[in-house]
Amino acid sequence: MYPELFRIGSFPINTYGVFLAIAFLSAILITVKLAQRDGLPRERIYDLSLWMLLASLIGSKILMLFTEPEYRDNPWSLLSLDFLRSGGVFYGGLLGAVIAGYFLMRRYQLPWWKTADACAPGIAIGNFFGRQGCFAAGCCWGKPTSLPWGVQFSELGHDITGVPIDQHLHPTQLYESFAMLLVFVFLFWLHKRKRFDGQVILVYALLYSIIRFAIEFVRDDPRGDILGLTTLTGLSTSQMISLIVGIVALILLITRNRKTRVLNYEDSRAPVGAGVTD
Repeated sequence: MYPELFRIGSFPINTYGVFLAIAFLSAILITVKLAQRDGLPRERIYDLSLWMLLASLIGSKILMLFTEPEYRDNPWSLLSLDFLRSGGVFYGGLLGAVIAGYFLMRRYQLPWWKTADACAPGIAIGNFFGRQGCFAAGCCWGKPTSLPWGVQFSELGHDITGVPIDQHLHPTQLYESFAMLLVFVFLFWLHKRKRFDGQVILVYALLYSIIRFAIEFVRDDPRGDILGLTTLTGLSTSQMISLIVGIVALILLITRNRKTRVLNYEDSRAPVGAGVTD
């Protein structure tokens, strides 16, 4: 793996950071393109995307405080360059972006579900590039495996992330990366064909929660045990969040689909010319 691309003097340019920048840029550009297609104001979507980007970075760091033992046990490390350069926890970033997006959409008077639908494919392609960065860095590694596609990381990767280098591991980063590339293609296709506003973002939430829940079974990087819940349930923090996100997304998909069917049925039953006045 190649966790470091090159150096400018003594300052390293890490592959992870480059991929993260590509992830954010591609997500914003795709979101703006789809939002324009939906008739949403381009300038407002750019503003919204940048603020949500900042909120996602903050949210990812906050959740990392609870899941990463080295930061939780040593609060002074929060001031380190290593903490600032680390990627954080994706679910924390997603929740941070959703919270910021909710209040900003109200302020900008943007429709919540339609705007969220425009964001969904961009988030998925961001997942794809982001996990490529994780693979290059060696973070978020998997359990040992004898499968032919098992990967062995470099000493530099071990120095940066602590990834084991004496055995072949599941490439969990690539599992998620390529799965989310397929999700992106599907969501991009769905955006033109959706039956109701909110369908695209809710399908994203459902699919990501399923994919993340499954991949967690073969991840092996230490991420702590919040409130002892991992010991109690046998599930990781991300798996518990995935369960909540997946269940909520499924319920909302069902209820919004039913509501759309009812409205369409009522419209079809309305007499011709109803509501038209001279």
